[in-house]
Amino acid sequence: IPLFMLSGAIMATGGLSKKLFDVFAVFIGKIPGGMPCAVVVTCLFYGAISGSGPATCAAVGTMCIPFLVNLGYDKIFSASLVATAAGLGVIIPPSIPYIAYAMVTDTSVGNLFIAGIIPGCLIALALMVYTVIYCRVKGEDRGKIEQNYRELREKGIFHVLKEGFWALLTPVIILGGIYSGIVTPTEAACVSVFYSIIVCLFIYKTIHFSDLLGFFQNGVKSYAPLAAMLALAQGFVKLMVIIDAPTAISEFLAATVGSKVLFLLILNLILFIMGMVIDVGPAIMILGPMLLPFAVSLGIDPVHLGIVLTCNLAVGFVTPPFGMNLFVAAPLVQEDAMIIGKKALPLIGTYSIALLMITFIPALSMALI
Repeated sequence: IPLFMLSGAIMATGGLSKKLFDVFAVFIGKIPGGMPCAVVVTCLFYGAISGSGPATCAAVGTMCIPFLVNLGYDKIFSASLVATAAGLGVIIPPSIPYIAYAMVTDTSVGNLFIAGIIPGCLIALALMVYTVIYCRVKGEDRGKIEQNYRELREKGIFHVLKEGFWALLTPVIILGGIYSGIVTPTEAACVSVFYSIIVCLFIYKTIHFSDLLGFFQNGVKSYAPLAAMLALAQGFVKLMVIIDAPTAISEFLAATVGSKVLFLLILNLILFIMGMVIDVGPAIMILGPMLLPFAVSLGIDPVHLGIVLTCNLAVGFVTPPFGMNLFVAAPLVQEDAMIIGKKALPLIGTYSIALLMITFIPALSMALI
């Protein structure tokens, strides 16, 4: 976890979000809603670098929200789009919540990483469909968009791809290394740190040697609260086992919830409400080991359960009153976080449609394993 956090921090400072955006904008920026769609895809790929929702929101939002506003898009819509799409940071691998879930349930981290690819892409596609419809209904300043697109194309597609190549290669190296068996998830985290340092220090030259100590110090500070949380969660799990709580919970659920479909519906509702007030990490570490025995008894794969938990709780990044991404995006447009949250409601609804598909079609999670 600390290694993925460290590599994400280095790449955020290294300006990889801008290079990723240019790559996607040069291909889809001309179509109606293309520029906002490029923002969604940038969040998707940047999530594969940072593994964090708020980090993705900060890195992509700082660059993309002013850009969209300059193109004539409503600033509240721009902020809500980035805040919602940034939730992909914990769904697309590598994801810190996946690692936390694996720790408390003894599930394969590698399988969780692979299982998160299709659900993350599906949610991104759903957000892009809504974005295109929104832009068609509300209209766009095609003059500004065409001018910006021409300026981007004048750089040359080859030049844009060359600039973004090393950023695009990051998830390929991490996931490809894990899936091929060349490295374990822990080794992949170490590789990601060295890769981020080499790319930002020697290729893009956006950081300096003197910056590295600060990255390491901030990495320790960022991980310390999470480490304490993991330790408490592990203790909580041990205590639950001692008092035989998982069995009691399974028996209670078996007596009150008779079917797999009903269990998943209730689970989605509970997780949606919990996501409004509790961060995804603590919620997964508490609920994962408590729900797993009963879920397995219903024929739900532990990996699929981890994906469902994470995708549900990721909505909490953008739901009032404590949606973290809302408070990250709000200062970027100088608006109240709740106003952005209200504008994000249709995006949350679109997200929820994809979420139901992920919940009730296990093949979307398990197909690549």
